[in-house]
Amino acid sequence: MSDTTAPVSRKVLAGLAFAALGVVYGDIGTSPLYAIKECFSGTHGVPVTEENVLGVLSLVFWSLNFVVSFKYISMVMKADNRGEGGILALLALARPGGKTVGRGVLLMVGLFGAALLYGDGVITPAISVLGGLEGLEVATTAFRPYVMPLALVIITALFAVQRRGTAGIGKLFGPVTTLWFICIALLGLRGILLEPSVLRALNPWHAVVYFQTNGLAGIEVLAAVVLAITGGEALYADMGHFGPQPIRLAWYGVVLPGLVLNYFGQGALLLHDATAATNPFFRLAPSWALIPMVVIGTSAAIVASQALISGAYSLTQSAMQLGFAPRMRLLHTSRTHIGQIYMPGINAALWVACVALVAGFKSSTALAATYGIAVTGTMLTTSILFASVTHNIWHWPLWRTVVLTVLFVIVDVAFLSANMLKIQHGGWFPIALAAVIFLLMSTWKRGRNQVTEILKESSLPLDLFVPDMQRKPPVRVPGVAVFMTSIPDVAPPVLLHHLKHLKVLHEKVILMTVDAEEIPTVPEAERVTIESRGAGFYQVVARYGFMETPDVPAVLSVIASRLAEPGEPPRSSLQMHEVSFFLGRETLIVTPRRHGSPKPPGAMPAWRAKLFGVMMRNAQSATAYFGLPPNRVVELGAQIQV
Repeated sequence: MSDTTAPVSRKVLAGLAFAALGVVYGDIGTSPLYAIKECFSGTHGVPVTEENVLGVLSLVFWSLNFVVSFKYISMVMKADNRGEGGILALLALARPGGKTVGRGVLLMVGLFGAALLYGDGVITPAISVLGGLEGLEVATTAFRPYVMPLALVIITALFAVQRRGTAGIGKLFGPVTTLWFICIALLGLRGILLEPSVLRALNPWHAVVYFQTNGLAGIEVLAAVVLAITGGEALYADMGHFGPQPIRLAWYGVVLPGLVLNYFGQGALLLHDATAATNPFFRLAPSWALIPMVVIGTSAAIVASQALISGAYSLTQSAMQLGFAPRMRLLHTSRTHIGQIYMPGINAALWVACVALVAGFKSSTALAATYGIAVTGTMLTTSILFASVTHNIWHWPLWRTVVLTVLFVIVDVAFLSANMLKIQHGGWFPIALAAVIFLLMSTWKRGRNQVTEILKESSLPLDLFVPDMQRKPPVRVPGVAVFMTSIPDVAPPVLLHHLKHLKVLHEKVILMTVDAEEIPTVPEAERVTIESRGAGFYQVVARYGFMETPDVPAVLSVIASRLAEPGEPPRSSLQMHEVSFFLGRETLIVTPRRHGSPKPPGAMPAWRAKLFGVMMRNAQSATAYFGLPPNRVVELGAQIQV
C-alpha cells in the first residue's frame, strides 16, 4: 500500500489545496446545478413529497460520503502508481505479470473504463455549461431561445483557446471555484433557514423509508442521484499533480461542506415550495443575485470543462505510451510544467462531439440521461482493478478483499442498473462512444503486437549478426547511424535492408529502442542503458513512463561520452550533423485467406486489419514523435502482409 508523502509546510499544503479546488473539484462542484433538479423533474423524477425529499437528500448525502469520502478519498487514492493516479495508472499497477487469463481480462476491463472516461470528457462541458446558462430562464423565459446558441459559443471559445495552454486560465481556476463553493454554501444556508427540518435527512433511515415507500420504482431515482458524485474519478486521476493530502484537505474543508449545504438548501426549498422543482438551484438565489449566480455558475462550468479536456489529453498521452493508441501530435504548452500539453486532434474531436451533444439534446435535463452510464461504468471498472491491487500487490487476506469489493460493486451496480433505464433517452451515447474507442485501442494494441511478431521473424539476432560483420566487414564511413527498432537484441529489418542495398555502414551504429514502462515517470538515473556489442555496434534502450514524451536527441547527448571502443578517445558531445537516423516505414497489406483455411494464431479478421492499416497511415510520423531533426532522417519502406 502506497500513501506516503513527504511532509510539507502548512502554507504549501494550503496552497496546493487551493489549487486542487480549481482543477480537481470543478466537475463534482457544478453538480448542484442539475442533480436535485433531475431527481424531481427529470426523466425518472419522483413527486415532491416530504418523504421523497428527505429520502433523496439522504441518498445524496450518504452517496457522497460512501463513494467519494470512503471509496475514493480513503481507499482508492492509496493505490498510486509511483505517485500517479487514474484508471490507466491503476491498470498498469493492477495487472499481474506473465501471460495469464486474469491479465487479459483486467486489460479489457481497464481499456473499456478508460474509453468511458472520454464520454465523461465530452458530456461534462456540454451539461455543465448548459446547466449554468439555464439560470437565465429562471429570470425570464425570454432568454430560453438563446441558452443553447450561447452555450455553443462558449464551448467553441473554450476549445479554441486550448492551443494557448492552461497556464493563463489555470490561474483563475482556484479563485473561481473557491468563490463558487462560498456562494453555493451561502445559498444552501439560506434555504435551510427556510425549513430547518430538512436536516432530518442526515439520518440514513430516511433513505430506507424512501425505498420501502416507492419499491422498485424508487430505484430509478438513483440515475439522478449519481449526478451528485460525478467527478469522483477526477480526485484519483489528478492525485499526481497535487498529492493526496491537499486533495483530502480541500474535500473535507471546503467541497463536502459546500455541497451538503447546497443540496440540503435545495431540499428545504422544495419542502417550502414544491413548484421550485423545475430549477431548485437558481430558485434558491434572491432575485438580485440571479444574474451574478448565472455568471459565476457558467464560469465554474468552464473550469470543470477545462479540467476534463486536459484530462482527455493526459489520458491519450498515457494510452500512446502504453501502446494502446497510435502516435498523435502532442504540443507542450509550458516550459516549466511538463504536464501541460495540447493535442490538436483530440481537441477537435472533443469539440465536434460537444457541439453535437448540445445541438442534439438542447438542455441539461436531456443530457443528464447520457451522463450517468459513463460515470458509473468507470466507477465499476475502478472497483474491479482496485480489488486486483489489494489482492495481488498489497497481499490482503482474501476475505478482506472480497468484503470491500462486494461493498463497492453493490453500490456501483445499483447506480449502473438505474442508469441502464436511460439508454433509450440518451444513455446509448456514452456506451456507443466507449465501444468505438475501445475497438480502436484494442485494435491498435493487437495490430502492433502482430506487426512486432512479423518483424521479429525478419530480423537477425545480434549474437549472429555482429560476428558476421567482424568476419566479413563492410565498408565503414565516418559518422554515427541510429537505427530505431522496437525490438532489442536484434538487427532490425531496416538495418539489413540498408546493408543489402548500400553495402556500407557508419563507423558507429546505434540500435535504439524506446521502451514504454508501466510507470508514470522514469528516474533520470534509470533512463538510458547502453551496451557495446563490438565492431562499432551499440545497443541503447531509452525508458520513458506513460506520462512522458520520448526525446531521442536528448538520449544521444547523454550517451555521447560512451561511444568509444577500447583505445579511442571518449566523445565530449555528439553533434546532430554527425548523426543519420534510419527508420522503417511499414505498409500493411491485408491478404484475404482462402475459404476454409485456418486463421494464423493472433491474426486479426480482414476488416479489423484494414482498420489497423488506416490507423497506421494516419499516425504521426516517428520523426516528429521522437523529436528527430527531419533533415537527418532516412526512411526505408517495408511491406507487411497480415
